[in-house]
Amino acid sequence: MLEFRLAWRNLWRHPRRTWLTVAAMVFSNILLVFLISLQLGMYQMMINNTLQVFTGHIQLQAPGYLDEPGIRKAVPDIQALARSVRDDLPDVKASARAIGFALASSEQRSYGVQVLGVEPETEAQVSTLPGLIEQGDYLSPRQDAVDQVVIGSVLARNLKIGVGDELTLLGSGRDGSMAADVLTVAGIFESGMPDLDRALVAMPLSRFQETFSMRGAGHAVVIKADEFSQIEAKAAKLRREFGKRDDLVVHQWEELQPGLEQAIQADMASSWFIYGVLVVLVAFSVLNTQLMSVLERTREFGIVMALGLRAGRLARLVLLEAALMALIGLVLGVLLGGLVAAVIGQVGFSYPGLEEMATRFNLPDRMYPEVSLLSVLVGPAIIYFASLLAAVYPALRLFFLQPVTAMRAV
Repeated sequence: MLEFRLAWRNLWRHPRRTWLTVAAMVFSNILLVFLISLQLGMYQMMINNTLQVFTGHIQLQAPGYLDEPGIRKAVPDIQALARSVRDDLPDVKASARAIGFALASSEQRSYGVQVLGVEPETEAQVSTLPGLIEQGDYLSPRQDAVDQVVIGSVLARNLKIGVGDELTLLGSGRDGSMAADVLTVAGIFESGMPDLDRALVAMPLSRFQETFSMRGAGHAVVIKADEFSQIEAKAAKLRREFGKRDDLVVHQWEELQPGLEQAIQADMASSWFIYGVLVVLVAFSVLNTQLMSVLERTREFGIVMALGLRAGRLARLVLLEAALMALIGLVLGVLLGGLVAAVIGQVGFSYPGLEEMATRFNLPDRMYPEVSLLSVLVGPAIIYFASLLAAVYPALRLFFLQPVTAMRAV
């Protein structure tokens, strides 16, 4: 208790110097809380927007299909499997799909495309694609509308066709037979992803299975969790439910979109380098403050050491002073940083050029920081421990202090 009182008193011997150092900590903590929250919010936004367009959070597939997709690597009775997932996990959305490749032709041109067989009645629950129709309508679940397709805007422009025109598909069926069909364009979507808009054709799953000789089979059950934080738990439950089947594997979004995860990791590494520079600058500020404090009290330390006080207790006193100063910076930084992040998390954050970049990558034109215990505490905690580490050198100097020499200091 006495050491605490002495440390607190010593801290305010020079209040201006103390407050300047604390202000540097508070500013750095606010900056770290805001930037880390913004970064996590941006990652959440990137993941959600990328996965919601096409991939989903989790997929059930045949073994080996993810590494080497092929029309023959199919899951039997795919629609029954999707119903089973919806029954076992009522709080998730699931939809069956089948995927093939074909030559899409109009009267004037032909292009290679990916053909997607979907369940029209459930696809909108796992994908935002049905809501991106720019012309016409999405696929209807009615039985008399199974001869319809929706295509991307770039493909429609390349083929020079529009809503109501016929599209011919020519490919290879699962059994090796020729897959040929003539369908009517019901709608044209624009996802903002040129590769998707250029090469994707979606048609009802029942018609796909008939055209490509699938016999009720499909290639994936796409699953979307209500909350991103639930993905691990839902994937674990799916593995318990269906993991015993030899013809089925469970893939999470990290496996389905490895490029997205790598991009996030690369961005995080570069960001933490910048954060590290900021932490080092704050640590040097604390080092300078504590070193000045120790040097100007050299004569005082020499006197008390001559009276029998050990250097270890004086070193603990210096470290306690740094800990109290860092604690003030941590508390104020967490409170103010959390408040700033929470307010901006409600109204959003934007800067010049963001809207153009967001449109290009199919992202919202405003970013929203994600305020969590991790984002609020991790930065200030690192600065706190860095400040303590910076005070070690001034404290160690006391072990080499000679009382007689120190008492002669001016």
